[in-house]
Amino acid sequence: MTRVFPAAELRVLALGAVMLVFSAVAGGNGLRADDRHAGYYYPEPMEVEIYEARAQKLAGVGRSQRIGFVTGITNEKLKSPYPPEAAIFAKGEQAEKLIIVALQDERIDTLFRARAIFANLTASARVLPIFKEFGVQDWFTFFDLAKMLGFEQITISNGREFSHQVIIK
Repeated sequence: MTRVFPAAELRVLALGAVMLVFSAVAGGNGLRADDRHAGYYYPEPMEVEIYEARAQKLAGVGRSQRIGFVTGITNEKLKSPYPPEAAIFAKGEQAEKLIIVALQDERIDTLFRARAIFANLTASARVLPIFKEFGVQDWFTFFDLAKMLGFEQITISNGREFSHQVIIK
């Protein structure tokens, strides 16, 4: 099923994702991505994994929608009375790389914590209207949501010495 999402629906997705990213932040496999952002926004990933998405990229979603998605999350989080625990931004020529970097120490400092955050993000994503609409709330993950929005890579880091990267196929 192909569906084009207007800006208003993407804003709803972004607002729902605010809970996903920022509330979730309270052994290598030999894979390495060609990543010019490593060493600038985060250290070289300790592990790179491949996720075979169950979802398809949504029709009509491009660079401006991904930037709008991330901007919506950031703007909503900045309205909170609490300082943000992580920065989230999109990079790459088509804003296809989602980057999450902790802004406080002892947040995302092990592979296990990174995976736990992704598990929390999945739990939160499963209550989004789009997952319910397609009947995939018990099947799709946060990585599938990222695929639907056209993200190809997610990197999560503590901003110091740890980073983990997921390539979404």
